[in-house]
Amino acid sequence: MNFRYTDERFADIQMLRYKLENFDKLSLRQKKLVYCLSQAALFGRDITFDQFGKYNLRIRKTLEAVYTEYTGDRNSEDFKALEVYLKRVWFSNGIYHHYGCDKFKPGFSSSFFVDAVKACNMANLPLDDGQTVDDLCEVLLPVMFDDAVLPVKVCKKDGVDLVKSSACNFYEGVSQNEVEGYYAGLKRADDDKPISYGLNTSVVKVDGEIKEDVWHIGGKYGKAISKIVFWLEKCLDLVENEKQQQVIELLIKYYKSGDLQVFNEYCIEWVGDKDSIIDFINGFIEVYDDPLGLKGTWEGLVEYRDIEGTRRTKLISDNAQWFEDNSPIDSRFKKKRVSGVSANVICAAMLGGGEYPSTAIGINLPNADWIRADYGSKSITISNIIAAYNEAARGNGFDDEFVIDEATIELIRKYGEMCDVLHTDLHECLGHGSGQLLPGVDPDALKAYGNTIEEARADLFGLYYSADEKMLQLGLLPDAEAFKAGYYTYMMNGLLTQLARIKRGNEIEEAHMRDRALIARWCYEKGQPDNVVELVCKDGKTFLRINDYAKLRSLFGRLLAEVQRIKSEGDYESARRLVEKYAVKIAPDLHEEILTRYERLGLPPYKGFINPMLVPVRDEANNIVDVIATYSETYSGQMLRYSKAYSTLI
Repeated sequence: MNFRYTDERFADIQMLRYKLENFDKLSLRQKKLVYCLSQAALFGRDITFDQFGKYNLRIRKTLEAVYTEYTGDRNSEDFKALEVYLKRVWFSNGIYHHYGCDKFKPGFSSSFFVDAVKACNMANLPLDDGQTVDDLCEVLLPVMFDDAVLPVKVCKKDGVDLVKSSACNFYEGVSQNEVEGYYAGLKRADDDKPISYGLNTSVVKVDGEIKEDVWHIGGKYGKAISKIVFWLEKCLDLVENEKQQQVIELLIKYYKSGDLQVFNEYCIEWVGDKDSIIDFINGFIEVYDDPLGLKGTWEGLVEYRDIEGTRRTKLISDNAQWFEDNSPIDSRFKKKRVSGVSANVICAAMLGGGEYPSTAIGINLPNADWIRADYGSKSITISNIIAAYNEAARGNGFDDEFVIDEATIELIRKYGEMCDVLHTDLHECLGHGSGQLLPGVDPDALKAYGNTIEEARADLFGLYYSADEKMLQLGLLPDAEAFKAGYYTYMMNGLLTQLARIKRGNEIEEAHMRDRALIARWCYEKGQPDNVVELVCKDGKTFLRINDYAKLRSLFGRLLAEVQRIKSEGDYESARRLVEKYAVKIAPDLHEEILTRYERLGLPPYKGFINPMLVPVRDEANNIVDVIATYSETYSGQMLRYSKAYSTLI
């Protein structure tokens, strides 16, 4: 097929494709390495499904059996609704919305579901020993159809037990206070190089005693991890250099032992690998899907360097110390010596786990503050994912509907894409790696608010510096007007348009959305005496107007200073007040207006990706002589193939 960026749509989602630019220019050895790393990235899929809800794997397998075997009217409303429901489950790695965390409501009846399941071949259903189909339905029906049963994947409401109120599968039989008390008892105040406590474990209560079930070979998720390790070991014969070999060997050692000290060693070596063209993320990494911000969602990403794009990010990383020294934060919180910062523009070659089908456009790792301080961090901006988003957005009518006037629309069309990329670079490359904790501050002190505060800190860093003269000196922006496009779209999103992603009656839950709301609303309020930013009504519609961009930048700097103080001092109460005041609640009338306007455009608010297929080409002696990327696989075809080829836990 000829490559196209956009693909099918369902529910509130549009599927896209990303192109592996210049993949054919890699050496055969590099292509084979990408292939093996991609297999390792795909074998973690079942882990992510299970982490997002204890019934997800059984629901997925049951739905797939119905979808592939159903012999009734496949054009009936019930079957078409089941098909959409299954596609949403595939997309979100479970029955909860990937962004809003609410449970999906089936559009088909429970009686249709039961009858369809009973018509399936029992061998294709996830039946435990001695379990009947009726038993299976009895377990799954309330989870799928009862709004009161496990309604939210990640609960972040203030004043409730976040562990007991969340359906994510990290805890069993324990309360929030018990979990926090357990980890508080493990930590030492004088430990300046701590492990990431709880990153790779489930917390359970056995005979009244709280214990951790470690995710490693021989433990929970061992079958999936064994497959990941199998393919990582294949990579050892294909590495580009000794450093890359050390990185993979340490990751294998960590997967075999589950030892978080080994994970720290792996992170340090991974950060130190600056020369490899092929790189990857594979493991229990980000903690956004845990209400307490402790447990790492499994994710996989395979990448290769975009040489031309990396010239831009190198300018930023080479000047990291200047940015740190000139940051508007208190000098106590600045790093005296910034080291080890690297930033690359990359092409994604394969997405897996928590990065699939919906993925980030930029990533900065590792997350441990002390490793960042002592060894630096790696930042990536994913150029082929950004290109796919940009192509899908061209001419969709969004700017005409939500931007206040033609002059601002022209500003955004001229500078918007470059400002978005620059903000991502600054956010990931320097924002997350900037600043420091005061001695003795627990990295987890902000608890459930930590993720939002950290994302706000990185966003503010990017916003503040986007308008700096340094951007012109480095040639990162063409003129002194360009940054305004980024400021406008950011504030418009935080105050208005991101509300299109939230269901009527809901609050803001997701950490990145809370971060954007916090920044935009705080600046709107604090700028009111000078009318820095205003919301105006034109023809019955609400629009953003920015009256003073220089003062808005000053407000970004003030908030950055406060957010950094909160982070550096571990000030939980200030974090709670800031987030709860500015980042959670939604004005119902404004929400309804934005939803109505967005719905009229017919645009799906969420997008995700179909992976390319990497196909080994073999000669008559069965030797691999090439690896090619193809783009013909459908979304459903890919998901069913993955469930058949990469299922390990069910």
